[in-house]
Amino acid sequence: MLHARRLVLAHFWLAFIAFIIALFLGAWQMLVRSPLHPWLGNPELYYRSVTEHGTVMAYVMPTLVAMGFGYAIVELALKQALVGLKWGWAGFILLAIGAVAATIPVAMGRASVLYTFYPPMVGNVFYYIGVVLVVVGSWIWVALMHVNLRVWKRANPGQPVPLAMFANVAGAYLWAWTAVGAAVEVLFQILPVALGLKSTIDAGLARVLFSWTLHAIVYFWLIPAYIAYYTLVPRAIGGRLYSDSMARISFVLFLVFAMPIGIHHLFADPQVGPGFKFVHAVFTGMVSVPTLLTVFTICASVEIAGRLRGGKGAFGWLAALPWRNPMMLVIAFSFIMLGFGGAGGLINMSYQLNESVHNTQWVTGHFHLIFGGAIVIMYFAIAYELWPQLTGRVLGHLGLIRTQLWLWFIGMMVVTIPWHYVGLLGAPRRMAYYDYSAPGIEPQAVWVAVSAFGGLILLISGVMFIYILVKGQFGPIEEPKAFGFSVPAHPVQRVPAALNGFGLWVALMIGLTVVNYGVPIAQLLVLPSVPAVAVGASR
Repeated sequence: MLHARRLVLAHFWLAFIAFIIALFLGAWQMLVRSPLHPWLGNPELYYRSVTEHGTVMAYVMPTLVAMGFGYAIVELALKQALVGLKWGWAGFILLAIGAVAATIPVAMGRASVLYTFYPPMVGNVFYYIGVVLVVVGSWIWVALMHVNLRVWKRANPGQPVPLAMFANVAGAYLWAWTAVGAAVEVLFQILPVALGLKSTIDAGLARVLFSWTLHAIVYFWLIPAYIAYYTLVPRAIGGRLYSDSMARISFVLFLVFAMPIGIHHLFADPQVGPGFKFVHAVFTGMVSVPTLLTVFTICASVEIAGRLRGGKGAFGWLAALPWRNPMMLVIAFSFIMLGFGGAGGLINMSYQLNESVHNTQWVTGHFHLIFGGAIVIMYFAIAYELWPQLTGRVLGHLGLIRTQLWLWFIGMMVVTIPWHYVGLLGAPRRMAYYDYSAPGIEPQAVWVAVSAFGGLILLISGVMFIYILVKGQFGPIEEPKAFGFSVPAHPVQRVPAALNGFGLWVALMIGLTVVNYGVPIAQLLVLPSVPAVAVGASR
């Protein structure tokens, strides 16, 4: 059993408790802004809920899952006890305190600023202090991943780093650099105002700094899911990983291309010139390359599993796959949602087409399909795979697990497809109330009602997920089987140095970020294009 299992369990339980609370809030938000509910009357309650939901889902839950999964990978993949266990607990405690510190002012209505740090909206100082503590706690995890890899390399000179750990450390390095933009904005622009030390903020600079973090954080959310794609799925369905090298290339390409792309969120903003907006649009297209490599590699790995099970012909292997295996369902559902969400993202990244969907419900549908759909369903799979190792008990309930996964997939599709459609009709996001009797909005009513029903399905699935984990926590005691990750189709004896370390890729990540952000930030610092905006006192 894992030496650090209590630490991993603590991360997972806090993540999933926060998740289910945020899920209730999300379902409530869809109901109150639908024609099924009368006007809320106090829109501040809606924005308070959106802030809580978004903060938990975007910062707290995925960070905890990545950290917990990362600690488990250290022991399961490297076959060594976690170095720095006490520091791991320190990081967890900081993160937990930060999550509570951020949550309380939001619940009190003192920080209804949504989950983006966009001036002139400034919340209570404790909201930002809480977010800072979450980031600091996660940076302890980054340091521990680096240290544990170094310890393993010293003990195993020249050996290929196990793929799961290689990908895990790539995610840690990406997060360390990704968080810098928002950290600089919060520490040097927002906190001085929240503390009452200043009364103005350069909003243009703040938005550029936040865009540093805004899109790259998606790939931090995504990397645990991709680790599961490559290292858990092929083994779970009885197959082989098609290519270890292709997997490593995918993860290092995420390091290179995930960072210098955030300004595509600012296409409608005047403070950045069209040249750098175009550059970021191009790099946003490039970040699809590691995803396309992943789709090819995992589909090939799944085909191997089907053929090992006796599948013949061009498509006979599909029927031979273990479709009653939850992991088989989860990879199919995740890829479908990733495909639809990624296709929508091509519209968002286009300098011209983005104008038709900017700040509409289309955008909400897109990122819910990617994160809430393709990524979160893989977080479920990660928990199901690790639970026997963490608890020493039988998880069981395979039929219930299959039902829970089906409901999550169906619910997410029912939620997001109407959102894409009403977005094309012009429905704005982040609005607490619509008058569905108005002639221009009336056609949207039925679709918004459908999406609210999808929110209920998601809520039922989320409650089932928590129920399954609780039952597994107290199920029959059984010594867990030895845990193994997917085996490549061709045994890996050695890998190129560039795919066994991160020096080159971290240098490229930092270099491209400096090039793509350095000039816009320098221009805003030296020659501000817009005056600083006045902000109210922190609430």
